[in-house]
Amino acid sequence: MKRKLAAAICIAGMTVSVAACGDGKDSGADKGSEAGELTVWLTVDAQNNWPDLVKAADAAVAKKHPGVKITHEYYGWPDKNAKLDAVLATDKAPDVVEMGNTEMLGYMVKGAFAPLDASAFDNSSAWLDGLKASVSYEGKTYGVPYYAGGRVGNWRKDLFASAGVKAAPRTYAELTAALDKLQKKEGGKFSAWYQPTRDWYAAMSFVYDAGGSIAVESGGEWKANLSSPESVKGLTEFKNVVDRYMHGDKTKDESDRYIVYGQGKSGMIFGAAWEGATAEAPENDKSGKLKGNLENFVMPGPSGKNLPVFLGGSDLAVPVKSDARALATEWINAFTGPAGQKGLMAKGNLPNNKTDLATLKNDAATAVPATAAESNWFVPMAPGWGQVEKAQILQTMLQSIGTGKKTVQEAAKEADAAIDKVINTK
Repeated sequence: MKRKLAAAICIAGMTVSVAACGDGKDSGADKGSEAGELTVWLTVDAQNNWPDLVKAADAAVAKKHPGVKITHEYYGWPDKNAKLDAVLATDKAPDVVEMGNTEMLGYMVKGAFAPLDASAFDNSSAWLDGLKASVSYEGKTYGVPYYAGGRVGNWRKDLFASAGVKAAPRTYAELTAALDKLQKKEGGKFSAWYQPTRDWYAAMSFVYDAGGSIAVESGGEWKANLSSPESVKGLTEFKNVVDRYMHGDKTKDESDRYIVYGQGKSGMIFGAAWEGATAEAPENDKSGKLKGNLENFVMPGPSGKNLPVFLGGSDLAVPVKSDARALATEWINAFTGPAGQKGLMAKGNLPNNKTDLATLKNDAATAVPATAAESNWFVPMAPGWGQVEKAQILQTMLQSIGTGKKTVQEAAKEADAAIDKVINTK
């Protein structure tokens, strides 16, 4: 899918306050069990790509509650949260809302969503770890994972074959050996691995692979952890990748990676699973050589295990002001339960749980993204994380490292200090 799953948290522009939303202490388990109306807000992804699954969830709820009126509203990602913020300040809140999983935290911190009983949802005991983290805050569950999108390696088979490499790498040693061969063959103006320096999703995968982390929690307080020996080890390897194989602009982020890849001056990327297919689309493949020559593979990590990947995706939540919380819970379960997950997988999405994910590993068409998603990480669920993202602290650190402006240790310590100033701020 083309939308950037890991959307930045819009906490800075959020007008919802705890006073406006309620304190979130009332679980509302029975609230609205006899409600006759239900309003569901989804993004245009559902409207355009799987309207049949929406209708199936409606039908399941209507069968149990004859005469119920279910209304759907669909929004684009750029304007969704502004409209949600506005309506949450009124008494006209929807009953179900779709959120990007990195957007959840800011709303949970502000008390905008009702706590939910996870056991009421099928497969909740098997939710993917990264997705479960995105709906959890201070020991409570405030949403339900809907679907996921992971990250994979993607390489030019034709170019690597020309350098004597015939098969996708299975270990990090094989990967770097293949990259070295291609880099030597193509020369210094070519990027054997086009890895944007400011791409913190990729960089943090190296950090977590090395046993490090962005931040750690102790006694209810979060503290930045990028300058720990483990995190520095991961950041150092990320710098090695950028230094050896990335010969483009060292100040760029990943937003146009698929476009740059389509220009034919790089051999591989590590990004969202859709990026390879998008790069080879006629409008992006400026070299005319990508079609049929691209292949996804599971990224091996320096640790000897698969590189842990950031899981993007969507969650479904129930606003605390909803008058139909019980009905909303039923609709969400119907939509994200076994039948819904089967339908979402058929549309090319990763499921929200490990049980269904395992079935995708048996199909060659889906084995790579499914295997890659098994090892995953998510952002610190700290109250001030939105401010960390807004300030682009990680991107600034990585640019300083990639351009050589600062050493890894210097940049990591500076980033830790900046993170510690805001990460515990609600």
